[in-house]
Amino acid sequence: MRDETPSERPKFKTCRRYNDAGHAHALTFCCFRRQKFLASPRSCQWLVDAIDLARRKHEFDLWAYVMMPEHVHLIVCPRRDEYDVSRFLSTLKLSVTRKALAFMQLEAPESLSLMLDEQPNGQRHYRFWQRGGGFDRNLWSDKAIFAEIDYVHANPIRRGLCERPEDWAWSSAADYDLTRLGPLSIDFASLPRSYETERGSRRSPPR
Repeated sequence: MRDETPSERPKFKTCRRYNDAGHAHALTFCCFRRQKFLASPRSCQWLVDAIDLARRKHEFDLWAYVMMPEHVHLIVCPRRDEYDVSRFLSTLKLSVTRKALAFMQLEAPESLSLMLDEQPNGQRHYRFWQRGGGFDRNLWSDKAIFAEIDYVHANPIRRGLCERPEDWAWSSAADYDLTRLGPLSIDFASLPRSYETERGSRRSPPR
């Protein structure tokens, strides 16, 4: 991957996606009404399983992630030139929503109202995720990719949830720091070739 020229501006969007060959994607999406649905290990594990399912089904590599109490950041890269980020997200979100709804119906029916989205036209839906596609930024330069990885890993620090990025359990920061292996494997092998130069010499994390 190469650095952008000044005329090439990053693409930020909330509705339209650009499934451009060779581009990685920085994805951000929130829980319904920004409620802290991801504050429990149970729901985070649902998300771990869903990310694994989506990346295998749609052939995406996972380069970084952090699960915050009410939102998620992912950096993913398609393995094929033809791909659809929306389908990747749909698989991921639907899997988590189904598990959450089944759990609430069985174990905490009195709390189902937290997921209820009742529209003025009378339609009722139960949601784990906020409506809409979230945010999706195309990444096509090494510099932008590494900066985004640092931004993702620093989220818990900015919120005062921990002192070091690698201390946050639901993040890939510890994998990069070689402190431990996180709940999701990171596809280090597909990172840009300049990874070692940009980040400094280091051995590959064990898998």
